[in-house]
Amino acid sequence: GSVGVLSAAVDSLNDLAASIIALLSVRASGRPADVEHPYGHGKIENVSAAAQAILIFAAAIYVIYEAIDRIITPQPLVAPVWGMVVIVVTAVVDLIVSRYLLAVARETDSSAIRADAYHLTTDVWTAVGVFAALGLVELTGIRVFDPIVALIVAAAILRVAVMLTLEAAGVLIDARLPEEELREVEEILMKTPKVVGFHKLRTRRSGPTRQIDYHLIVPGTMPVIEAHRLTESIEDAIRRRFPHTTVVTHIEPDRITETSKPDTALRHRSSPRRPRAPRPRSRSYRSGAA
Repeated sequence: GSVGVLSAAVDSLNDLAASIIALLSVRASGRPADVEHPYGHGKIENVSAAAQAILIFAAAIYVIYEAIDRIITPQPLVAPVWGMVVIVVTAVVDLIVSRYLLAVARETDSSAIRADAYHLTTDVWTAVGVFAALGLVELTGIRVFDPIVALIVAAAILRVAVMLTLEAAGVLIDARLPEEELREVEEILMKTPKVVGFHKLRTRRSGPTRQIDYHLIVPGTMPVIEAHRLTESIEDAIRRRFPHTTVVTHIEPDRITETSKPDTALRHRSSPRRPRAPRPRSRSYRSGAA
């Protein structure tokens, strides 16, 4: 039989398995935080993406093995016309489903659904390549076109697997948010009135949820209630820009005053204390360090 059709069939089975895994992971990751998982279950989505990558790697290796075997020992194709019909139908279905999944992924910000959609989109181009190979075999009778295209299909499958692996690994090891998102967070912070600056900005992602924490520098004379309202307005602005985001703000005074000294200083009034120099008013670095 055709290795091209075989590769498409194997990839379709992987699509089905990957879609089932994505569905189950999205449902599981949506569970609220509990005592054992205070940060929620969002990373279940990223674990599922890694599992999908393993399935895709396995499919690609199998297709490569079969294609090389057919190049070494050519075999006659069985009913290539029917194979072409199957490939066309599969491509149309994959195209429709992938467009729908991309729309859902944009709405829910789900990495698992988005990865599944990209996988199906790649399958559409894969199916087009296999269709072209089978057509060439029908027209020319040169059967080597079939395993050659199968190798190209396998390369496309591997590309998706690598993409899924890198994306899942980045989230699982708490990589920071993309540079453009960091710039938007910084812009919100620095454009807020009465904010002196910030530092120790840390970001990460857990499934569809972003997690952001930072130290906000405010004037040392600012009352606590005003500082609290200021942080609430900043956190609301960040969540409006990035839905499904958890924001934690730590307030720091720009300079020590009599009302902002540590408790230890208040308990030792007789001990002389040199006033601390004001903090620099420039925006701070982006660092993953605590």
